[in-house]
Amino acid sequence: MSKVHVMDHPLIQHKVSLMRDKETGPKEFRELLSEISTLMAYEVTRDLPLKTVEIETPICRAQTKVIAGKKLAIVPILRAGLGMVDGIMSLVPAAKIGHIGLYRDPNTLEPVEYYCKLPADAEEREILLVDPMLATGGSASAAISFLKRRGCKNIKLVCLIAAPEGTSRVQADHNDVDIFVAAMDEKLNDHGYIIPGLGDAGDRLFGTK
Repeated sequence: MSKVHVMDHPLIQHKVSLMRDKETGPKEFRELLSEISTLMAYEVTRDLPLKTVEIETPICRAQTKVIAGKKLAIVPILRAGLGMVDGIMSLVPAAKIGHIGLYRDPNTLEPVEYYCKLPADAEEREILLVDPMLATGGSASAAISFLKRRGCKNIKLVCLIAAPEGTSRVQADHNDVDIFVAAMDEKLNDHGYIIPGLGDAGDRLFGTK
């Protein structure tokens, strides 16, 4: 079974609280989301393998550690996932970026892919699939399926706020994908919004309604 990692660092929790406030405007909301994404990336990449290399310091030659060639790709689920990319990229600037666009079919209520553009070597990379909100889990689960169909095997899901319904759905559908969240909220309401949540992340991020 995959693991759900809830990051309870004080800085993350403080910034999530500011994002929840309905008075927080789009500019500050974007900045906070980027900052939290950077802090989360520190933990998400904790298991990257290292190798020993020899370098010349100003004093002497030394054996030291560098990341052992494990390639990363950041794949936001459009559109709100875009707000998490720059924060992660600030720590791993060599990562490549893909994009997945989904919409919900009004008749079947199932996620439908309308756009997918991935790095040519995506199947060789560790994929960080990012989306601020994990509500029902339907879109995230579908996005993971789309990635797997394209040969991606090493996938992590990184979200800001999750509901138990969402994490349970992803774990049931993809028990090989670990989930990283900044906050695990109470539940979903009758309209599928996370409680207490922070509203529609995409609308708050881009100032739309």
